[in-house]
Amino acid sequence: MAVAIAEAPFHVLAVDDSVLDRKLIERLLKTSSFQVTTVDSGTKALEFLGLHDEDASISSVHQDVEVNVNLIITDYCMPGMTGYDLLKKIKESSSFRDIPVVIMSSENIPSRINRCLEEGANEFFLKPVRLSDMSKLKPHIMKSRCKEHCHQDEDLLSNSETNPTNNSSSSSDTITISSSNPTEKAADDEILTKTSRPNHN
Repeated sequence: MAVAIAEAPFHVLAVDDSVLDRKLIERLLKTSSFQVTTVDSGTKALEFLGLHDEDASISSVHQDVEVNVNLIITDYCMPGMTGYDLLKKIKESSSFRDIPVVIMSSENIPSRINRCLEEGANEFFLKPVRLSDMSKLKPHIMKSRCKEHCHQDEDLLSNSETNPTNNSSSSSDTITISSSNPTEKAADDEILTKTSRPNHN
């Protein structure tokens, strides 16, 4: 009898300095069957991901533990590090640049929205975020996972091309060894001929 295995929920990192907004987005995400981790600043988001604040391209010592985050949703206006700054840090990281990033803001400013989208944001939500917005997240996660699998396949192909097997060289060595002594080869051929010749006695 086949046993159905439940698929693990997608993990979303939510970043917002407002307690109320953070609670709201957490509730909406959980209602939509996402696993949620919330932090109150861009700096803490980078710490959670294991990235240094000053250089997102360098992993910290905590990066030994793999962080499984499928999407990041962050407020735009936050003290210290804005959502736009966090977006740039993530896109500069070789480990997390393919993770979808969604920006939220209570201000509908076209230039701000365009700047975030040009930097690599996948969506820009206007606050208050609604439950219907949550349905837009999963397609970005699925697309990101497909891209990740493509990168893994490319890495495997690259490794196989740079590290070919030694079968060809070993077979060549075998040929060289067996043909290096003509006398032994003639003797082998004679033995094979005698053993394959039918016995009429």
